[in-house]
Amino acid sequence: MDIATIVGVVFCFLLVFGSIAVGGGVMIFFNAPSLMITLGGMICATLIHFSLPQFLGIFSIIKKTIVTKIPLPGELILKMVNYAAINRRDGSLALEEEMKKASNPFLVKGLQMVIDGQDASNIRDIMNLEIQYVNERHGNGRKMLEFMGSAAPAFGMIGTLIGLVQMLRNMSSPDQIGAGMAMALITTFYGAIAANIIFVPLAGKLGIYSRVETTSMEMIVEGVCAIAQGAGPSAVREKLQAFVAQGTRE
Repeated sequence: MDIATIVGVVFCFLLVFGSIAVGGGVMIFFNAPSLMITLGGMICATLIHFSLPQFLGIFSIIKKTIVTKIPLPGELILKMVNYAAINRRDGSLALEEEMKKASNPFLVKGLQMVIDGQDASNIRDIMNLEIQYVNERHGNGRKMLEFMGSAAPAFGMIGTLIGLVQMLRNMSSPDQIGAGMAMALITTFYGAIAANIIFVPLAGKLGIYSRVETTSMEMIVEGVCAIAQGAGPSAVREKLQAFVAQGTRE
């Protein structure tokens, strides 16, 4: 679990609403029509832009930015080196017991193809195709979060314009202009909060995790293909260490 995402969101809301509380009057920042325009409009625009199955997957996308399990490069290298040693010593069929212990479905798929005796080029083609579609799914999720991050402030501005029009129609009561202006600006506030605390940062976090997961999958592809070609543990280790920084290879 990435606790940084939860801590960042919680503390950001605490800072914003804490500063509001210190200034006095938290309840003046709550306005039901403004919420309806900002959040409701954002959701409707997202439904127009994306398909319903894509929209319903937003919760799993957000979950991925909080709960994710990507093997560390060092651990992955040690596993692949161990698999190479077993394959060199006992043959590919001996990898079946190790495959049962693996929790990464992508790694299990690669080991299964090695056990089945498929050649390295075929294994690479199949696994690279899966990486391609994983990146495509992650890209769609990131685009949805980015769209919601741009739609929320836009509908906040629409709400502000609606409030200003309603306020200007009641210019006969000058004492209500200040209160009307404050209400009109709250929708912009809601849009900025939703975009800059939730959707834009989550889109960035998803992009980072996507790149890290892609690198991990590419390491698995290179390791599995090397094992399929009969490479020894040292050769596998040297090949996979190219994926990690020089200072962390030891």
